Amino acid sequence: MIPIDPRGGGGIDTIGLAQGKVSRSRKIAQTLFQLEIRSLTRRGTQTQKSSPPGENCGRMASLELVALGVCMSCRKTCLILLLFVISSTAALAQVSHSEQVQIAPPLIRAIDPPAPDATAADLERQADRLRVDKLYLDALDYYRAALSKKANDARLLNKIGITELMMQRYKEARKSFERAIRSDREFADAYNNLGAVLYEGKKYGPAIKQYDKAIARDNSSASFFSNLGAAYFSKREFDPAVAAYQRALELDPEVFERSSRSGVQAQLPSPEDRAHYDYTVARLYAKMGFSDQSLEYLKRAMEAGYKDLKNVYKDVEFAELRKNPRFTELMASKTPVIPD
Repeated sequence: MIPIDPRGGGGIDTIGLAQGKVSRSRKIAQTLFQLEIRSLTRRGTQTQKSSPPGENCGRMASLELVALGVCMSCRKTCLILLLFVISSTAALAQVSHSEQVQIAPPLIRAIDPPAPDATAADLERQADRLRVDKLYLDALDYYRAALSKKANDARLLNKIGITELMMQRYKEARKSFERAIRSDREFADAYNNLGAVLYEGKKYGPAIKQYDKAIARDNSSASFFSNLGAAYFSKREFDPAVAAYQRALELDPEVFERSSRSGVQAQLPSPEDRAHYDYTVARLYAKMGFSDQSLEYLKRAMEAGYKDLKNVYKDVEFAELRKNPRFTELMASKTPVIPD
């Protein structure tokens, strides 16, 4: 009978199979050993009976030979037993490897290094393609080669910082964005990206300052306002967060669909705050008349267990949405709370 994994799933328990093989191997070896001993004992007894009474020396010699044979057979059988145990232990060791975590190999370079005679523009274009393909080490090589031909170029320094940020090299990314700012004090993207590094480090106050600087230089970017709202939300300063999110939606109604919701959620300190975030976004979408998006985020708030869901019948932002049959259907579904 094939042992089934006791952890469920109906899979074959490979460790159980290996242990069964070890047990059976030991039983076989023990049986062989016992049969060998019995055989040699019978031979010794027959030799004693067949020897003439006066041939004690021959009898003694036969007994000695039998004893020697028994000893040698014991050694042989023990060796068989040892080989079974070793091979079975090796099988178990091989099985145990399947339960180990294998660390992914480090990032490697996949293409030829930058050509010395390539122009800065060509190197930058190739680096952009490599970054899109997630070949980050190669992209860095090409960006740095381009930077060597255009020293202290703020745009290149910013792209280097973005690549380092994608590789989770936060210290290096912060230095690159700071260098970009020193090269061009009016470069709004670099301030925003520096704010993103600080936000990842949960330094929300300093991040807000950088987002404000980015917005002061370019107030037409929905991403800047969305990032600002996320930082305020993580500080539990909900009023300025709502104001920033509302401005982001006014500039780009699809800003939340393109930004990383999981990144914002990961920074929120509790399940209640994450549910509050979803409810807030639902309310903003409802205020702007985007029923589909509002219902989607309202559903997420329900699934996350938002405690003040009854406010959906009071908040003026949901006045029009409450007339939608899908709203009634959603509220009647009593979506179960998804555990954190």
